[in-house]
Amino acid sequence: MKHIVLLSGRGEQGAQRAEEVLMASGLSWNVVRASWFYQNFSESFMLEGILAGELVLPAGDTVEPFIDADDIADVVVAVLTRPGLVNKLYEVTGPRALSFAQCIQEISDALGRPVKYTRVPIDAYINALREAGAPEDLQWLLRELFSVVFDGRNCNVMPGVEEALGRPATDFKSYLQKTLESGAWNDVLQRESA
Repeated sequence: MKHIVLLSGRGEQGAQRAEEVLMASGLSWNVVRASWFYQNFSESFMLEGILAGELVLPAGDTVEPFIDADDIADVVVAVLTRPGLVNKLYEVTGPRALSFAQCIQEISDALGRPVKYTRVPIDAYINALREAGAPEDLQWLLRELFSVVFDGRNCNVMPGVEEALGRPATDFKSYLQKTLESGAWNDVLQRESA
């Protein structure tokens, strides 16, 4: 039997169209609709700012129930291996909704040194990306994420992790501990001790 699992985004029209196509396909399916990943702070476009001691983003006080990518992976494994979970949508988030400023404060506390969060207008952010040579598709994606998707409509904590796994989603503080142990932020800690 063919089974497809689609990792989808919350509040994204294109993602929702893909979900509809999959659900109507006649195949065995699951949709795992995820919030923003914790790992964006340690493996993606926000890492450089954290390492430099200041994260600059076009996001204000809107909250997001960020999720650990390991939880997403665990849900995907569960829906691929447990027949009772098929043909269902799992909306997965972390257990708390946090603003970027709150996340940066928790990162600062975990690191034991200050990391600053600075909010900038979206046009200034995109212009800075362009001047830094960021690809146009990345500029478009980040404009879309920060001006359309990240508007507060996805601020609710959802139970998908617990529904699929029978356990709560990983908290941001646990992710911070794993990240410190992984060495992803060692540059920050080494600069501070030098």
